[in-house]
Amino acid sequence: MLSRRQFMGTAAASALFGLPKNLAAGNGAYSPIDAQVRNIQLAPPNYAQTEIWGYDGKMPGTEIRLSQGQRVQRTLQNNLPQATSIHWHGIRSDNAMDGVAGLTQDAVPTGGNFDYDFAVPDAGTYWYHAHNRSAEQVARGLYGALIVEENDAPDVDRDEVLVLDDWLLNPETAQIDPDFTSRHTRSHAGRRGNFVATNGRYQLSLPVVQSERLRLRLINAANARIFVLQLAGLEGWIVALDGMPLPAPHPVSEDLVLAPGQRIDLFVDVIAEVGETAHLVRVDDNEGLSQVAFPVAARGTQVRRGPPMPLPPNPDQNVTNLEGAMRARLNMGGGAMGSLDAAIFQGDRKSFQELVEANQFWAFNGIIGMTETPLLEADLGQTVRLEILNDTVFPHAMHLHGMHFREVQKDGTLGPLRDTLLTYGGETREIAFMANNPGDWLFHCHMLSHADSGMMTWLKVNA
Repeated sequence: MLSRRQFMGTAAASALFGLPKNLAAGNGAYSPIDAQVRNIQLAPPNYAQTEIWGYDGKMPGTEIRLSQGQRVQRTLQNNLPQATSIHWHGIRSDNAMDGVAGLTQDAVPTGGNFDYDFAVPDAGTYWYHAHNRSAEQVARGLYGALIVEENDAPDVDRDEVLVLDDWLLNPETAQIDPDFTSRHTRSHAGRRGNFVATNGRYQLSLPVVQSERLRLRLINAANARIFVLQLAGLEGWIVALDGMPLPAPHPVSEDLVLAPGQRIDLFVDVIAEVGETAHLVRVDDNEGLSQVAFPVAARGTQVRRGPPMPLPPNPDQNVTNLEGAMRARLNMGGGAMGSLDAAIFQGDRKSFQELVEANQFWAFNGIIGMTETPLLEADLGQTVRLEILNDTVFPHAMHLHGMHFREVQKDGTLGPLRDTLLTYGGETREIAFMANNPGDWLFHCHMLSHADSGMMTWLKVNA
């Protein structure tokens, strides 16, 4: 049996810490999700097809859409050359269904299967992705959208899911660069692609009608890229972040920043004229590029709707008792140009040069990778306040499994609910959450190469 210290270095983790399994290997009773190798036309048509790893051989994987309160019941069938698992990102599932290989379940071996069965208590935009050797498997394409619809449908004409990603492709062969562990990638900003796509499509175009109101569900599935987005020919409102509705729609008046793992739900009205093209614009190096084009094909109603109503809140998401909260601290260190001179790795103190030789670069509270004891242990229902210091020169997108949190602002007020927090170098931030979901929950950087090279820890919520 593996120890927590070995978790970061293993390719196919076995069951850790003696955790019981709620479900045995898959029995075929549920709808399958077939993780497989497939060639698709990812790059423009004048390039060769690209070999990806995809759920059901698709890019993105099969969209799972259901109503709030229903159950996800799917059997993962692993036809990949590596062991794998599925994490249901942003869902408050039972701990045994969270899909973290080595923490909540065994990795599913090649040729094996596993049944996932859990209720979805919250409406919103979520996604699912591989959680064994994630820096490689997500970069190869193992992800898909998980959409939980409100029981009362909002007033929109169309609902569009837009999964944003970048791919690191060989420009000659259009094949995915197979070096997933380069020291530069792990020690700097993470694996950044040279080919940007939406829903696995180059220059995605979606015809629209003038005055149409769209719901755009934006999902950042990239390993490291932070998408900075703007609207052109569209008037928009942010209605939800990371699946959680805002108390009131927020008009889009500045850049939209979408870190790896984060989601934004927008309602947008098409205001471009017939014959023009509206755009979801990506800003790279101060240059605006079309991420998604919306050519206006026809004229719709002459009367525009008023501002949208808020989406209904999800249940049991209040954060209370801040004064009596448990307090903890997470200090991120390491990386290129950082101040980390040594850290604990696999139980021993190593110099930074020794860590470089081990291809490990990042530490939480002076420790690299998973530990035997949790970062914090809370009782069920307890309020937790966690201060996070980014003592590095790079941004990190910190994702909490199993629960949502609110940022504690400088004036003591609470920000919107999220499950992934983008922190920039030198920043100190604080989050607060209710420990309302029992189990062992991962907390890690969603720049996946950073997680793979040290930025993983866990929290324990006692039943």
